[in-house]
Amino acid sequence: MKNNYLVVLLVIVTFFVISFITNLLAPIFPALIQSYDIGLTLAGFFPFAFFAAYGVMSIPAGILVQMIGEKQVMLVAFLLALCGSVLFVVWPVFAIAMVALFLIGTAMALLQVAINPLLRSSGGSKHFAVLSVLAQFMFGAAATISPLVYSAIITSDHASTTWLLQLVPSNMTWLSMYVLFALLCLVMLVVISIMKIDNKAARINAERSHFGQSLLLFKDTTVIKFFFAIVAYVALEQGVANSISVFLQRYHQVDPSTQGAQVVSQFWLFLTLGCLLGIVLLKLFDAKHVLIAFSLGAFASLITALFADKALAMMAFAGVGFFLSIMWSVIFSLALNSVASGHGAVSGILCTGIVGGAIASPIVGAISDLSGNLQVSLLILLIPLGYIFSVGLWAKPLVTNHRVAVKTPTQPASLAQNN
Repeated sequence: MKNNYLVVLLVIVTFFVISFITNLLAPIFPALIQSYDIGLTLAGFFPFAFFAAYGVMSIPAGILVQMIGEKQVMLVAFLLALCGSVLFVVWPVFAIAMVALFLIGTAMALLQVAINPLLRSSGGSKHFAVLSVLAQFMFGAAATISPLVYSAIITSDHASTTWLLQLVPSNMTWLSMYVLFALLCLVMLVVISIMKIDNKAARINAERSHFGQSLLLFKDTTVIKFFFAIVAYVALEQGVANSISVFLQRYHQVDPSTQGAQVVSQFWLFLTLGCLLGIVLLKLFDAKHVLIAFSLGAFASLITALFADKALAMMAFAGVGFFLSIMWSVIFSLALNSVASGHGAVSGILCTGIVGGAIASPIVGAISDLSGNLQVSLLILLIPLGYIFSVGLWAKPLVTNHRVAVKTPTQPASLAQNN
């Protein structure tokens, strides 16, 4: 049992690292535009290069997990992320940046596919929804810290940070974060190398999926519907996060490197805090009902953020983060708990849906450049939000989330637990 807890802890830490690396793109987005002297449409290809890797590599990653195990896949992933970060820093031209971000995205795809079924098998299927929200809590915590670290590095003259700036071009100070990423990947490589990790997901699923079997899962209506739910969520999350600084700069004259970065951090902070409430609610209510309620809250917050005044808009963006908090976790847990077997391969297909992050920013940027109105272009994010709302209506999991029933005077104590 202790080993299970250690594996769960490693997975939670890995979620933190994934988020710290992934979600820097949002606060540095205006800096990327300035450094490369490009428009919103072309800038959208930065997140496209990163998230497109999920679309290409997630299914092969699922097969690889079942062939060589989670530990080896995690080692390969962090090695790729290390190489991508170093490449970005050493040769930061636009074309190489695309390659480097694709390598880092590939690494994150391998990690996502490996650690989600590992978390489910180590913590138990009935507790997967809650553990997944806990992982999302750490994901949000890292995303909260990342923009603050970036802002601190480029504005501080302390010796603890100036050495990072000396390693990158003076007009690309944001590259210092990728130096940090490289160091973080080195630490994770050491930790994973010395830690014992059983090949749990592969052993429990027993079967050794090949590429053809994974493709057959695309004929499963349930898997397809949850695949598009993941596409919708990541498109929504990244579409909002990557637009906050640019939106506030354009409509409310907010400095993207300081106050804009702080609002992005608050977006992730409230996404993190929402997870705490989500854990409580998932112990009391059906996950589908919680998803419906949070979807409605996200709708109201997004509309407010786009059309309210400066002060209210800044608070509303944080509100969007709060209501997005449980969506990934609930969708993923509902998906895996809706199939009887092949969770490694299913996880690979679901993580392919993270390609949604590659879709949102270029589309929002293109509509904005064509119409000259970023507010209108961001309304397109209501489409994926509507699909997420629908998941709470049609999902039929084989295993429901474990929750505690409230006792009443007429209810026997033996019925207090509701599985």
